[in-house]
Amino acid sequence: MVYYGLISLCAVMFGTQFFFNQIFQKSYGSDFRAALVQSAGSALIGAIVLSLTNGFSLGYTHFSFVMSLLVALNGKLFSFCSLKSLGKINLSLYSTFSMLGGMALPFVVGILFFNEALTIGKCICFLFITAALFMTVEKSEKRSGTIFYIGIFVFNGMSGVLAKIYQAAPFAKVSATEYSILCAITAFIMSVILLCFVKGEKKKLNLKAVWAIFGSSVLNRFANLWLLISLAVLPASAQYPFITGGTMIVSTVIAYLTHQKPSKKELISVALSFIGLLALVLVP
Repeated sequence: MVYYGLISLCAVMFGTQFFFNQIFQKSYGSDFRAALVQSAGSALIGAIVLSLTNGFSLGYTHFSFVMSLLVALNGKLFSFCSLKSLGKINLSLYSTFSMLGGMALPFVVGILFFNEALTIGKCICFLFITAALFMTVEKSEKRSGTIFYIGIFVFNGMSGVLAKIYQAAPFAKVSATEYSILCAITAFIMSVILLCFVKGEKKKLNLKAVWAIFGSSVLNRFANLWLLISLAVLPASAQYPFITGGTMIVSTVIAYLTHQKPSKKELISVALSFIGLLALVLVP
């Protein structure tokens, strides 16, 4: 139950991170160059803050480095597909595919390849949160862009799969904190390299955008670190459905507190998510 409490805190952090991301997009922009600027700034801040908490200790193994490269590449592919898909499909469908991928792929991979038990509680949770996600979908006249929203499904889900692979692999590896720092450094370098080649308007960062990057970075890096740590105890097939449902609930609460009145469908989806989370924790 202690680790469920920890990932509940992570869900709060992810939900709050969306709020900071919205501030950045309104202040700076949402094209691919803006995404790379945010990624570079977030990775740099994350590396510094995590290093401060870890006494500037940085380990290295070949396996950890290769995994950090895969994590950085996966993040860039997700950002690219996200921007492309939002030009083709509506926001609700984008969010559904993104969060469904983040839940479904780790769920399936954990059960099929890491011998995690398929319990009644997990199945109920998965079904209820899937129903909650589809409750938020709005009709759209846009039909193209299939390849891109398949991309956001796969690449968002792969972030959880890569974390599970790293935690479970028998190879020599650094600690969870050192790995998180290595991922941040790799993401920063990759973002800076890509910025040298990507076209787009070069804008100066204003103070609001900088604070948004800082807030988003701290929340995201620590939440992902704690998720990685909890994977040593909790199965991925339980952790990621819990995170998906919890993030949906937190995001809706934040929307309500910021005077963005949730629709009836959103409130129903929160209720379904809450039932799913209760089933996961209480049903064996």
